Amino acid sequence: MSEPDKTASGGTFSLGAVERVLMAASMGVLCLLTMANVLVRYFTDISFAFTEEISVALLVVMTLVGASHAFASRHHIAITFFIDRRPAFKSAARRFAELCSLAMFGLLAWYGVRMAWDDYRFEVTSPSLGVPQWWYTVWLPLLSILIVLRLVALLLRRAD
Repeated sequence: MSEPDKTASGGTFSLGAVERVLMAASMGVLCLLTMANVLVRYFTDISFAFTEEISVALLVVMTLVGASHAFASRHHIAITFFIDRRPAFKSAARRFAELCSLAMFGLLAWYGVRMAWDDYRFEVTSPSLGVPQWWYTVWLPLLSILIVLRLVALLLRRAD
């Protein structure tokens, strides 16, 4: 588990706690939107199509915040078939997996920035609500950068 950071006020600040709140809030809003859509559709035969747009954005946020938290707390999925047979390779395999994850989320951040910038530059609007599409796409690179920073911190901590 990572150490909480001290704030200027003397209290503690835990990025993990913020991530857990964001994951819970995303899941709560997602459940409420889905339940409202189901109830309205059941009783009126009308669908709130715009809720799908918001739900997809919330799923992306929840997934990426959850991935960041999983890397930081070392609760990510690990396939240990080979490591269980050769424990000597455990450290090297873990570092290799972290470097591969770093490369993948680095690329995701890079291309996510380009996609969000294109959405902003070309004034793309969302299909249902008609709001700027970059409001949704900007979260992909921002949260990917958070994951990259978490992985770099994890690699640096292991280097000590």
